[in-house]
Amino acid sequence: MVRKEEILARTSNGLDVFKYYLPVKWRVGRNFLNPLYEDHKASCNVYYDRRSGTYKMKDFGNGDFSGDCFFLVAKIKGLECKNAADFVEILETIDRDLCLGIGGDVPPDTVREVRGKVQREATTATPTEESGTAEPTEPSERTTEPERKPRPYQTVQQPFREKELAYWAEYGITEEVLSRYGVQSLKEYRSETKEGKAFGFTSTLIEPMYGYAGKWGVKVYRPKSEIRFVYGGHTGENYCFGLEQLPPKGDTLFLTGGEKDVLTLAAHGFHAICFNSETSVIPTKIIRKLVYRFKHIVLLYDVDRTGLECSEKHRQQLTEYGVKRMVLPLTGNKTDKDVSDYFKAGRTRDEFVKLFLKLLETLYGDTMAVLKSCEIDYDHPPQQAVAIVTAGDVPLGSEENILCITGGEGTGKSNYTAALVAGAIQEKETDADLLGVRVEPNRKGRAVLLYDTEQSEQQLYKNTGRMLRRAGREKMPEFLHVYCLTGMSRSERLTAIMQSMDKYHYLHGGIHLVVIDGVADLIR
Repeated sequence: MVRKEEILARTSNGLDVFKYYLPVKWRVGRNFLNPLYEDHKASCNVYYDRRSGTYKMKDFGNGDFSGDCFFLVAKIKGLECKNAADFVEILETIDRDLCLGIGGDVPPDTVREVRGKVQREATTATPTEESGTAEPTEPSERTTEPERKPRPYQTVQQPFREKELAYWAEYGITEEVLSRYGVQSLKEYRSETKEGKAFGFTSTLIEPMYGYAGKWGVKVYRPKSEIRFVYGGHTGENYCFGLEQLPPKGDTLFLTGGEKDVLTLAAHGFHAICFNSETSVIPTKIIRKLVYRFKHIVLLYDVDRTGLECSEKHRQQLTEYGVKRMVLPLTGNKTDKDVSDYFKAGRTRDEFVKLFLKLLETLYGDTMAVLKSCEIDYDHPPQQAVAIVTAGDVPLGSEENILCITGGEGTGKSNYTAALVAGAIQEKETDADLLGVRVEPNRKGRAVLLYDTEQSEQQLYKNTGRMLRRAGREKMPEFLHVYCLTGMSRSERLTAIMQSMDKYHYLHGGIHLVVIDGVADLIR
């Protein structure tokens, strides 16, 4: 069982816990912006509390974020320190994430370097007494944390054995995929503890051993052993497995929780990378570069409690980069929680693609709903548009379309458009001279609108009289509206046309014809 005292003893009285979980640069005794909420004033401080002998965090701007390292983890994970079951989970989480080895995940005397964290200078603050509590102040003594050195190691490789290849094949991972990602079958691994004591592992058929090798060192994976992961060398602050295998451009990139998930996705034709763990801080400088290379970047973590919380946390932190979050339909049990388990259960690539499409439907639901009404249904053709202006059997202008009449100055454009309006308002279909065209009569009494942006009010009045006589009418029909817009500014003209068309559409049950004489005068 993991004990609180052991955690403190192996984390410099809680200092390493703060350094692991606070994803910003900070120094002991100096104020910084609290990354756990939208903090706009640097008033958060990590200090050494001499009364308890531990490091604590004090946020002067928000009292809800003050406490020791266990409080910090509880806040991040949504747990309660006062709840016994939650506190046990807090202890186990710290032990697991920092690989302290208290619970048996690594040798008891092996304290793994805190993964993926920027090594930073630390200072010791001198607390003062205030109202019976120790408060942080500016540091009076400066102590620099020593540089962490890469852990020395040696490996002995061997060809993949048949049983080992069968293990990877359960997830669809072939020997070609293993070779492409630099995965090794290890015969032996030798290293030493922080104190310099030698230790090692030997591979057997019952307990095989694999290595994820990189320039930084090696991450040893022992899937059948109690001690599953051991690190040799140094992971560096930007450990990212699968990054070198990515293409220059791609459609979708998945961010997963582990190396095996990356291999599984690659075996099924998908691009994927992973960082040190699901709880590791995702370097934004890597995401910033990948955004330009991939259309979609999707978080695909385990569906257990830790995975769900971390994926949602990362999604919120990477919102500005459009990173999405996909949750697999799994139970969350130990053997049914990640994408490797998903494919091992016999599911196919097509089924996985359908899950991704379902994610896009959820994200783009509003847009797709609007587009649905715009989609062409070939089995149900749209209603044929009525031809309003024709020349013989050739339609020149039909409903919902634009007919543009162009010509030089003084060529009779206004007279021609007046003939079109006359044809639309004629009381009875007669042999009126419409200058060689036929205009569909306005049988339903819908709006006929004429906007003139060029001629004077007196000239437009005379033209309207000739138009009525050509149509065989003595006075204006109720559905005809003629406007002289020469006295309005260009911006006002367009607004007036749009709003009046909207009004008359409802007033007359639709619009039969709109004529704008001088459309160029609407444009700057």
